[in-house]
Amino acid sequence: MELDESFLKDIGMKKGQIQILIHKRNELLRLQDNAQQAEDSESKAPDRRDAQTAPARASTAPAQGTASEGSSGAVGTTSSESTAPASGKKPKSSKKSQLPSAAEVLEVRNYRPFRSQDPDFKYVKDTVLPPESGVSDLIIPCHEYKSCDTAAELNEQQLKSKFASEVIRFASACMNIRTNGTIHFGVMDSVENKGWKHGQIVGIKVKKREDFVDALDYIEKCFCDNLQEIARKCIHPPVFVEVISKDSQEQRFVVEVDIEPTFSLVKTNFFQVYLPKYNESSQKVILTKEPALYQRLGAKSEPVQHSKLAAFIQAIPDRDAQRQRAELSSTQVPTEIPQDLGRKLSILLNDGKSYMDDSLRYILVTNRCEQDNLNHIDFLMHLNIFCVFDFDEHSNVSGLYSKYKEHHETSSYFLQDFFKEIKTDNSPSQKLFDQTSWIFCNGRSDFLGDEKACDENTWIRTKKKYLKKVITCICEEILPEGSFIVLFLLLSPVQKPLVDTFQEFYTEMNGMEYIICIAESRDSYKKWANLAQESCSIETLEQRSVVGMKLSHVDATIQSMLPSTAQPRHLPASTGGLCTLPLREEEKLYSLEILCTDQCDDIKLNLWTEKQKQEIEQDFYRGRKITWENLWLADNKHCGDIIERNACAEASKLLDGILRGGGHNYSVAKLKIFHHPGSGGSTIARQVLWKNRKRFRCAVIKTSYPPLTVCNHVLALRDYEEKEIIHCFPVLLLIEDYDDEYLDDLQSELIEAATARKMNTSRPYFILICCRRYNDPERHCKASPLDTVAVTHKLTDLEKEQFNTKLENLQQKYDKPEFILTFVLMCKEFSKTYVSDMVEHILQGIDPSSRDTCLMRYIALLNCYVPNSYLSLSHCEAFLGLGAYTESTARAYDFKHHLSEQARMIFIELRESITYISTIRIIHCLVAKEILHQLSGNQSLSQIATNLLQEKTLFENRFGREEFRKFIRHLFIRRDKRSRGDNTDTLFSPFIEQVCETEDCEKAIAVLKAAYELLGKDPFFAQQLARLNYSNEKFEDAKYWAKVAKSHLPTDSFILDTEGQVYRRWFSFTVDKMTEEDTPERITEKILLALEAMKCFRAAQQAAKEERESMNNAGYFGEVEVGCRLLRFLSTLPVFHRGPEGEHTELVKYLTTDYIPEDIKRPWGRLHSRLKGLRQNLYNALEWISEELSYFQTDKNQEKDDENDDKEEQIHNPRKWLRKQAAVYAKFFISASLLDDSNNGPDTQLMRQMSIYGSGGGNVTNILSFLTDKKENRSAEKLERILSFYPENPLRTRLEDNDLINFILCHITLACLAPGSAKLLPLPTLRELSLRFFKGKRQFPASAYFLLTLLYWPDEALDKEPNPINDEILTSALQTLKRLYDIKVKDVPTRKKRIYTHFFLGKGYGLSKIVDKTKIDKLMVGSLDERRMKWLHGTVWNVPKIRDNLKRVSGWSKDRNLFIRGHRKELQILPLHRESVPAGNENVTFYLGFSYNGLVAFNIEVENDPAIKRT
Repeated sequence: MELDESFLKDIGMKKGQIQILIHKRNELLRLQDNAQQAEDSESKAPDRRDAQTAPARASTAPAQGTASEGSSGAVGTTSSESTAPASGKKPKSSKKSQLPSAAEVLEVRNYRPFRSQDPDFKYVKDTVLPPESGVSDLIIPCHEYKSCDTAAELNEQQLKSKFASEVIRFASACMNIRTNGTIHFGVMDSVENKGWKHGQIVGIKVKKREDFVDALDYIEKCFCDNLQEIARKCIHPPVFVEVISKDSQEQRFVVEVDIEPTFSLVKTNFFQVYLPKYNESSQKVILTKEPALYQRLGAKSEPVQHSKLAAFIQAIPDRDAQRQRAELSSTQVPTEIPQDLGRKLSILLNDGKSYMDDSLRYILVTNRCEQDNLNHIDFLMHLNIFCVFDFDEHSNVSGLYSKYKEHHETSSYFLQDFFKEIKTDNSPSQKLFDQTSWIFCNGRSDFLGDEKACDENTWIRTKKKYLKKVITCICEEILPEGSFIVLFLLLSPVQKPLVDTFQEFYTEMNGMEYIICIAESRDSYKKWANLAQESCSIETLEQRSVVGMKLSHVDATIQSMLPSTAQPRHLPASTGGLCTLPLREEEKLYSLEILCTDQCDDIKLNLWTEKQKQEIEQDFYRGRKITWENLWLADNKHCGDIIERNACAEASKLLDGILRGGGHNYSVAKLKIFHHPGSGGSTIARQVLWKNRKRFRCAVIKTSYPPLTVCNHVLALRDYEEKEIIHCFPVLLLIEDYDDEYLDDLQSELIEAATARKMNTSRPYFILICCRRYNDPERHCKASPLDTVAVTHKLTDLEKEQFNTKLENLQQKYDKPEFILTFVLMCKEFSKTYVSDMVEHILQGIDPSSRDTCLMRYIALLNCYVPNSYLSLSHCEAFLGLGAYTESTARAYDFKHHLSEQARMIFIELRESITYISTIRIIHCLVAKEILHQLSGNQSLSQIATNLLQEKTLFENRFGREEFRKFIRHLFIRRDKRSRGDNTDTLFSPFIEQVCETEDCEKAIAVLKAAYELLGKDPFFAQQLARLNYSNEKFEDAKYWAKVAKSHLPTDSFILDTEGQVYRRWFSFTVDKMTEEDTPERITEKILLALEAMKCFRAAQQAAKEERESMNNAGYFGEVEVGCRLLRFLSTLPVFHRGPEGEHTELVKYLTTDYIPEDIKRPWGRLHSRLKGLRQNLYNALEWISEELSYFQTDKNQEKDDENDDKEEQIHNPRKWLRKQAAVYAKFFISASLLDDSNNGPDTQLMRQMSIYGSGGGNVTNILSFLTDKKENRSAEKLERILSFYPENPLRTRLEDNDLINFILCHITLACLAPGSAKLLPLPTLRELSLRFFKGKRQFPASAYFLLTLLYWPDEALDKEPNPINDEILTSALQTLKRLYDIKVKDVPTRKKRIYTHFFLGKGYGLSKIVDKTKIDKLMVGSLDERRMKWLHGTVWNVPKIRDNLKRVSGWSKDRNLFIRGHRKELQILPLHRESVPAGNENVTFYLGFSYNGLVAFNIEVENDPAIKRT
């Protein structure tokens, strides 16, 4: 098979690629058989189809004006693609510049218009002019070419004589024949050089223009005396046409001389001439001896033969008559038929469609807009403009930008700043798509910085590189092919940078297909086109340009094409009326998709075809989310009705209940719609919004924006144009496909903002409609039935009837089954059997080896295991070998038409919500699962995934690349979690677990290895390999992969923790497999594994301290777990025999003293020091965990006992875990016999500490956990027992720092549980004991300063007179707490680590004034979730019993900061919600809480404010 251009186009190759390939192919053929190739090229005339692949012949005979002379048939037509000089040039020949290959196709360009002096007209180097021509109608000039390639090497006399000789000879011929003509110098005649193409433009270097002008002085020497003046008038002065080139900065020209023998000048005359010739020997110019009479013969200027001279002269009157007639006819200019520019504008602007829609974006490139034109650019306000390249430095003051920003919210940049904005490692920001980016390409006059305008040369030197980078990034990484149009709007005279912009877009977009130009001024367009022809022919530019149409006409024409009228949109107001929402105000709220009361009412139905309406309906029933247009069309009976499922009525009923208050005064209410995939949950949510759009302000949240941004925009939407915000309606907000953390953060932001308003209303401020996919929505509905609707695939009898009726209507309306396939599945309730049968039916006859079948497998794999995954349309096109940009004016293919019938039925094309990239996925995840099963054939799941990893086309494709790689990562790494709506919590990704289950772990490991290698050796894949290996008891391999991961990220605490887990699991495995025959060496190996695990965990702890943006505590938990397991293991060894009462006396003695049993003294030589440090290491880790849990709120599920207790998952109840591990730890360090033998030595103190630990009083968290015990008497008894371990008089017996902290906290905790306990010491005694923490010069744990704030807060009984020392103690403790908190929290957002308030200030005195938070919880009624909501919304303070127990204190606000009086000094305290602090200076009251971040104010109210109801 021969490679020709049509075949290469069909397989998706682009023009430049085709040229290079064919050029290389032809070179090889010439090398093999040069002689034969030459013969073939002479004898064979290439047909039109293969013209571009056949070698073009150099012209060796007079040209006849045919395409075969020096140019193939293809060259005669102008292609929008073959515009740039092709690559693959020959080496230099003699002193010539590089020559194009003979097989190379050069583009034909037009001549300079005859007699034109236009300075803007340019030629492009290495394009070709039409072949030299003979006489036509005498007025159309004939043309002759001269290369004059040695002109730069000639001296002045040589140059003048050679130039004059050629001009005079050509002029004589034209004047004698009476025809106009132009001779071109700097254009190749192939006769002169075989390496060039006939008519190829190369240009000549011009040292002095006057040499060419003065050369025509030879006219007086060469023409007869009476004809010299006539000749002067017929031979026009030379015109210097610049030759432009991308590859060279060298200035060259084509020098042209026009000959115009008008009838009035030349009649009756004939012109014989002498020709000047330079004599090399005499170095003088001499004239030919005899004059000659020249004539045009074909494309040549030849002398008239002597024998024919008389006849030639006799025919002169006839020629004069012909000339006179030609001149008369040429003066009768035919009336030019005007183009239908309106239709042309419509077609170009809409990519071939007769109407406009939102599917296309526009990139605007423009220059200075005069004031008069600013009134006619309203059409720009309605285009979906992605960005603007503005070359007007005054645009912000008096130009286009000043007008545009009156109507739109924009972001302005300079070129280098915009490049930084878009060139990130992640996906582009959605804000790029939601707001127009305005790029000042050449400075901005009103900018106070250094960005000023510069001249063309400076711009090229300093700014052009950024322009190139920005355009490349946009075209290669942000906007997919065919999704945007570049619009050049030429509003003033053009400069070179604007042309450079065109050439960059032309290069990146491979042609003009998606570039158009609008210019009212023909002169501006002409200059632009002449410069732009360096990349693209004038003819192609004209095809894609609208020139000469008044801007006011352009404006009116485009506005008439808009799919909707420009009427303003409206929002409901609390007064019952409406308010206008201007577009700019709406764009300021870019994180919201706002649903207005009159949504879609501005649609121009007269512009909508029936096909458009059907497409909207078909898209919905194919599986796309319902659109507002869909609902509007259904309401107005322009398409079929949309079924409302029963769940829609349930949701509306719940919404009404929320609006009535329902007994809960929440500022933020939630209505949750949990649904099976494809069951219509998203449709129901939007139907609820649609029905309420005239009652409330409604919006859909874009979750790609941070919660704080969304919160600010929601507040602005609520308050917009409202006079009294206290009476505003709730804002209805739809949030979809969110994660729990995002929703929690958003809810907290909204609640905090609402709290700051301090308004008591019966209705919530905001109602969040939370719509989310769940595999088991009914289970979640049961857990929270008052605010949750479950939508399942199961239909009620009424719904079945409605769905079947609708199905019959759709089947009658649409004959193609793929349009309603998803709806059919819904009618069948996604029955597993039906899905299986349907897929089997669809796949009948499919070619399993075809590319689109392979594509189906890959997409099915992703859709089955990665929620919301897809392949971009660009990826699919690349995979199928389809090109994106083509030579034709429309896309040369339709993706769907290249698919098999089966693929067309199961694929659905959607637009990604952030980047608007077109995406392909399978109509439903259950269908994807079945397709994957049925298409697998003999291929295993792991083999399909491995094949996918090896598809370089998919991984290298530029659009949607980050999303695709993210989906691949999720396929291998993302675990299932119930909190995300999954059925279970998994240890590995569902795909990996499925491979392990259906194949074996070896296959899972192999495919993970392949992913690691093919995805750039991602360290997190190595981490997963370590986890997968140790989970399957392959510990040596796990160790290897943990080391590999660590080699990539040696300071990543999570990877270091995984390394620790390898050794922990290894140790546990060997211990579990231990037998009585184990040798001492094997026992040593086991202990070494445990110690190595603890070492790794300590490394993870250290790394976590250095990580500023995360708080990873896994290393501490891991060290405690493996340490406690090691203690249990050691206790089983014969060398550590138990005491008579089962105590581990021998082990405790070994671990805590210098004692070493003889049996292990030498075998364990390298272990003793490490094992004797075990107690202290465990103690330090337990203390750190205790302090961590004291600072922050633990997971919201901590009180639920049914959570998965996997050690590598999140620990859901860390307080309970800590109690258990502390008890295990203490168990192995208690020995009654040692206690008896020590007689009050250090061992006694250790045994006492361990006894306290074993009783649950060893650390702050364990002591505070007694408050959560439902049996308060039992906890009080335990605390009294713990206190009995301490010395009777602690003032005399000095306790260690931690012991003293625990001792004091036990009293405070016991006072909360049993205020009358005999064990309690009075407050003054506890104050005296705690003075050590104030007076000591060393740093104490944070708990010590926390206790000082509790003990030294002013007491009504003890502190009747202000005490400056107490004040100093309190102030110092608060300052230290704040400093330690800042160190602890690092750069982690406070919303991720919320501070925990342990105690509140009550109404008593002494220890009784301290009220624990648990007591407040117990005073509330309701479930755990309901109690959490009361804390979250602040309604906890409305409970009378709670108000009766707590004391409101007075303070004041200043500059949004909150202060309170201590003993004497003012103290700044932390408000729970900063926005709740009143502005200005106000007296306030609040409830006071005590936390590890200091004092916290709750329920802040302005004192004596009549507008506020006091609680």
